[in-house]
Amino acid sequence: DAVGQDVESGETFSDALRKYPRSFPDLYVSMVRAGEASGDLDGVLLQLADYLEATEELKRRIKSAMTYPVVAFSMIILIAGGLIVFVVPQFAQIFGSFGKALPLPTQILIDLSGFLRTWYALPSIIATIIAIVMAVKIYGKTESGRFNLDALKLRMPVFGSLLRKVAISRFTRTLSTLTKSGVAILQALEIVERTAGNEVFAKAIRESADSVRNGDTLADPLARSEVFPAMVTRMISVGERTGALETMLMKISDFYDSEVRATVDGLTSLIEPILIGMMGLVVGGIVLALFMPIFKMSSLVSS
Repeated sequence: DAVGQDVESGETFSDALRKYPRSFPDLYVSMVRAGEASGDLDGVLLQLADYLEATEELKRRIKSAMTYPVVAFSMIILIAGGLIVFVVPQFAQIFGSFGKALPLPTQILIDLSGFLRTWYALPSIIATIIAIVMAVKIYGKTESGRFNLDALKLRMPVFGSLLRKVAISRFTRTLSTLTKSGVAILQALEIVERTAGNEVFAKAIRESADSVRNGDTLADPLARSEVFPAMVTRMISVGERTGALETMLMKISDFYDSEVRATVDGLTSLIEPILIGMMGLVVGGIVLALFMPIFKMSSLVSS
């Protein structure tokens, strides 16, 4: 309603949207302004709708890939905690009657159980988790911290590759949508940098924009950054030479969207056996630690 009133009062659509940056980021405003200047606002809005639809679909796939492992890992923690808090003390009473030193894994498990059963265990654990989260957040607000944390994310096993593909897809799709709607390349790169979602990619884009401003092509500085795969930079180079940059960028985005879908599907099938194996190791380790003294019962009793 407020945007409609501003437009009725004589403001342009883009200026009305700019007043509400939380709802309409620079990407929206720049595309709308380009559409107004070119007289093709309806076409630009359709491009924006297609872009938002593709972006939301990508987000849904990532969330679906992350939901299962988070829930399963939480179940592993709950099962292990239940065994340590409720089952281990029963064995501890039996082992106490032996009057002899217990194997180190068993003693550690009993000590951990004793700690978790104290009144201050839960507050201590919660306080530690909060402190770690706050420390990471504070560190992540610094320029170097944000860069280092994002670089660490890209180096994570399995998920790092997925995050890299998502970042490349977002970069190419956003840049293609902006340039196709008539936004100047330098302005488009500034917007893409702010919407990159990863500081490693944002830095590479920022440095590439500086090179383009000095007369360089886009593909060369992207290749020098060593952040983007060679296939991506070569296709961008071909697009620049042939005047079909927007088309090449969209092809790259479509390719990496399909790669993300394949990776998510592969993760779904891969994570399940990994989590089952983790659960087996955790529960099996607890059971083995509990039964080690029983295996040695004869020596403990006779000594």
